[in-house]
Order: sequence, then C-alpha cells, then structure tokens
Amino acid sequence: MNIALIAHDAKKKLMQNFCIAYKGILSKNELFATGTTGRLIEEVTNLNVHKYLAGHLGGEQQIGAQIEHNEMDLVIFLRDPLTPKPHEPDVNNVVRLCDVYNIPLATNLASAELLIKSLDRGDLEWREMYK
Repeated sequence: MNIALIAHDAKKKLMQNFCIAYKGILSKNELFATGTTGRLIEEVTNLNVHKYLAGHLGGEQQIGAQIEHNEMDLVIFLRDPLTPKPHEPDVNNVVRLCDVYNIPLATNLASAELLIKSLDRGDLEWREMYK
C-alpha cells in the first residue's frame, strides 16, 4: 500500500516517534512524504521514503495529485490546528481530496494508530478494488 506521511513543524517529532513505533508495519509498504518530514523519518528509522517538495513549496499539492490519480491508499497528516499556515488552502485540499476519493485519513496520533493497526490486520485490503 502507498502511505503518505505529512507533519506540520510542531508535529514532526511526533511523526518521527510514530514511525519508530510502527517501523515494522511501515516497512512493508511504500512511503511518501513531504520533503522535511520524509528526511526526518529516514534519519530515525532508516526506512526508504519517497520525498516530495516541502509542504509549503508544493509537496502537499504533489501528494494531492497522487490522491486524485488513485495512487495513495492511506494518508497520515499530523496537523497543527492551532497555528495558522500561509499555505492553508493546500492543507485543506489534502483533507478534502481524501474525502472526495475515499482515502483513509488520520489527522492526529489517535486516528493514525487506529489506521496503522488496521492496515497491519488487513482491514484496508478493500483499497485494492479501487486500483
């Protein structure tokens, strides 16, 4: 499965810890991330992550394009809802596209853990029908 990993600055350390904790599950899948997040994940896990541009430079748009082309199966987007972002339309677009294209989306640690455990159990195999 193709998994997108995105984290706002205030959530990058949390994303690193999440990826350390679930490295075994993540290693069985293709990982995609915005630039800085991908680099930070690789540094602490040695997982191979396809890195796009930094989120504010268009990385969120690149992931959005993959969602539109049915090339993403799961999105973990650890957002910082308390700090306004100048690229807020791109942030909201990823969330909107996940809703439009029926892509499972986690926006906080609790939902990320539920989705990653569901993935490990095989609960997301229905995504194969969409490909």
